[in-house]
Amino acid sequence: MATSLKSLSDHSSKNLTDISSKTFGIIVSEWNEEVTEALYSGALQTLLQHGAKKENIIRKNVPGSFELSLAAQWLAQEESIDAVICLGCVIQGETKHFDFICDAVAHGITNVSLKYNKPVIFGVLTPNTQQQALDRAGGKHGNKGDEAAITAVKMLGF
Repeated sequence: MATSLKSLSDHSSKNLTDISSKTFGIIVSEWNEEVTEALYSGALQTLLQHGAKKENIIRKNVPGSFELSLAAQWLAQEESIDAVICLGCVIQGETKHFDFICDAVAHGITNVSLKYNKPVIFGVLTPNTQQQALDRAGGKHGNKGDEAAITAVKMLGF
């Protein structure tokens, strides 16, 4: 979680493993594209900086964050995929839609990870405003995409 004291892009180098032979699936929500493209850039650069090969990073797009869970399941069931990173952004609105979507996505991604016994990472922003989203997608609070990627790397080294 980003706070004034911690950036999403700061991380410990403990538990980092060699990922040069690992294959990653990154699923990117098209909804709130300005934010999710920045999250993807952060995740991609972090994986590459830590030794992933570009040809071992598979990107798939989905219409919105709700669809991340099913897409994650489709990728996670592939034996060649070592970890899946789900990137999305659901901004609080005037209705309960936000609560239902965030809850469904969090549970769905968790369930996929448990079902396939591999890292399926929740890289979904749930801010109150567009500015808070931008602040966490490469802005003043770092990039949730960086955090999601390093989480995948660390889980592979568990």
